[in-house]
Amino acid sequence: MAQNNGLGARLASSAVFLAVGAGLVLQVRQVMLQEVRQARRIAGAAQSVLLRPLPARIDGLATAAAQLSADRGASVGGDLYEVIATEHGVRVVMGDVRGHGLSAIGTVAAVLGSFREAVHDEAELTGVLGRLDRALARHLRDRARVEDTEEFVTVLLLEIAPDGEVHALNCGHPWPYLLSGGRAELMTGADPLPPLGVFPLPAELPSTPCGRLLPGEALFLHTDGVEDARDGDGRFFPLPAALAEAVRGRPISPHSVLRAVFTQLLRHTGGRPKDDVAILIIRNDRLMRAAAYQGAGTCTIGPPGPAADTPPVVPGP
Repeated sequence: MAQNNGLGARLASSAVFLAVGAGLVLQVRQVMLQEVRQARRIAGAAQSVLLRPLPARIDGLATAAAQLSADRGASVGGDLYEVIATEHGVRVVMGDVRGHGLSAIGTVAAVLGSFREAVHDEAELTGVLGRLDRALARHLRDRARVEDTEEFVTVLLLEIAPDGEVHALNCGHPWPYLLSGGRAELMTGADPLPPLGVFPLPAELPSTPCGRLLPGEALFLHTDGVEDARDGDGRFFPLPAALAEAVRGRPISPHSVLRAVFTQLLRHTGGRPKDDVAILIIRNDRLMRAAAYQGAGTCTIGPPGPAADTPPVVPGP
């Protein structure tokens, strides 16, 4: 009887402890879930400040953009982009910080913050690049006081005038692709300057005239994480073929091109690229007669425009 009573007491005590332990585990799990949700909200807020969602249209230009961090669980990384309408024209930046993921966020913030101020203050695109270079230098000096780091940023600056005329400054970044007439052609030109943070900018820094972006045409900007992405056999992502497939036989839609290229990229890499990836597409939706292309520069962005009596074709979204 005593032995039976002792066994029952032990069983009852074990049940009590088990119930208390289960309750504590559930409580801890609930707290952890709340912390994860809060961390995601904070990460989302940080992303919205660094890479602000672009409006569907900016001064007559349709836009679509997306980025993917190589660090699992991170919503921001080392790639950056921005499009801003100014009195000098629509100005665009596309950049890539050396490295990827969370360690590059401070540099992204320094470059984007400087760009968002400089595009309104500087009448020339060269002045904007000079401001970015000085902001990055200050940021790197501050970082050098607390850690040993060697960092640089590739930067592509574009200025699109109201008539579609495009000027560019390129510091070590991939050139964009022109999407026009069901084709995707690389925007070719002079060799780019070195990335920011590697060497001082040269004293003479003229921007490169690149012709006119005609109504209905689009530019595809990207970071090198797109073309450098590899599959399981080490083969690079075939970006020109993916772009050609995305625009063949249909009007150019920035969101459709973005979705098509990202889908193929994720399929090529098995769902997770090893480097940060950013894509930005800008289509000229301005309703105006496209004058024949007259400019001659060191790079070519588009073919001659239509005749003056030919109405521009503006594709739907």
